Amino acid sequence: MNVPHFVCHGCGARVAIDVTLPFGCPNAVDGDDVDHLLLPDDGDAVFAIGGEDDPFLRYRAMLSPYRLARAAGLSDGAWADIVGALDEKLIAVDGRGFRVTPMGAQPALARAIGLAGPLYAKDETNNVSGSHKARHLMGVMLYLRVLEAARLPLADGLRGRKLAIASCGNAALAAAVVARAAAWPLDVFIPPDASPAVVARLKNLGASITVCDRKPGETGDPCVTAFRAAVRAGALPFGVQGPDNGLAIEGGRTLGFEIAEALAAAGSDPGTLYVQVGGGALASALAQGLALAVAAGRLTRMPRLVAVQTEGCAPLARAYGKAAEADLAAAVRHRGAYMWAWETVPHSLAHGILDDETYDWLEILKGVRASGGSVVVADEPAVARAYEAAATHTTVKASATGTAGLAGLLAGPLPAGPVTVLLSGIDR
Repeated sequence: MNVPHFVCHGCGARVAIDVTLPFGCPNAVDGDDVDHLLLPDDGDAVFAIGGEDDPFLRYRAMLSPYRLARAAGLSDGAWADIVGALDEKLIAVDGRGFRVTPMGAQPALARAIGLAGPLYAKDETNNVSGSHKARHLMGVMLYLRVLEAARLPLADGLRGRKLAIASCGNAALAAAVVARAAAWPLDVFIPPDASPAVVARLKNLGASITVCDRKPGETGDPCVTAFRAAVRAGALPFGVQGPDNGLAIEGGRTLGFEIAEALAAAGSDPGTLYVQVGGGALASALAQGLALAVAAGRLTRMPRLVAVQTEGCAPLARAYGKAAEADLAAAVRHRGAYMWAWETVPHSLAHGILDDETYDWLEILKGVRASGGSVVVADEPAVARAYEAAATHTTVKASATGTAGLAGLLAGPLPAGPVTVLLSGIDR
């Protein structure tokens, strides 16, 4: 098996992950206006699905850390040992490890909102740390552990570098749980309005916390600014923004593979998938994972991907409007014409998707375009109705952020055919 590479979709830089950490693009320069983002070159990866219930075992053949492990001389059993050891630690820290999460029809919810076709919900609220976020970070941690286990030169000095993340909630908790399981120190950069329950849990998990105030007139997320400064000073990026860590998107692809399996098992048209979008790692990972499933013949086509933002912060929708008639290959070289920080302080009941920028915007728009989907802005009444409807008509205890994809369904005309929504982010 060959050493996996990552390729920048903006400049074409090619990175071999046994000699270079595939985080930010090595050619990225401040002010060049190119949308630098490292993506896996799937190369000799085989779309093979195992029988295990742990997605990092089940889908290992499609994961670059696994392919690196094999290329570096580690056995399939050694990979299983690495995954299993982390899983045991996750259970000790968080009470649960990674397992394929349930996806099933929600007839009561469909009737309540007037949807004729089947409505499926993928429930991530009982995943590690209560959302999908830990999937992204498990992929990163498995890569770091493979470097150590294979004794590759890149492992030298890694343990002397702290992990770092910018987040207001679920991503920070996911990072703290995975970091604690791996016994790796973590710095978390959070806003002053972060939930007290989240802050208390972060402290309990041993994370170091820095509160980042927004200065008057400042644009862009001050937490991301502080996080990137920490990375420049030597920290390892352990967040879920693709431009800062290409590996983070790949771990999230496992969710797309699970959805593809469930849709294929249902035997119906793949229909439409509504997904909430903040920084964009989730929608980008789903678009990539589902496209791989289609290319492998697991699905007849991609579900129509509908990316959902709130009216309080909708940079992706703004970019979608500007890029509707543009060549996306040209947009990659002129990022600033399409994606920039939201000018006003973001506000919404769906607090967890109020990222000032959609960092993974271009891969989402490619997925939207390829699938015949769209980008929808949900107003606050729709956000509130979605939260209440999920709480009333399902047994899933999701937060308003976790039901924001459903808000996109309520905000527009109801589509024909099956609909899938993602309920991710437990109501704390």
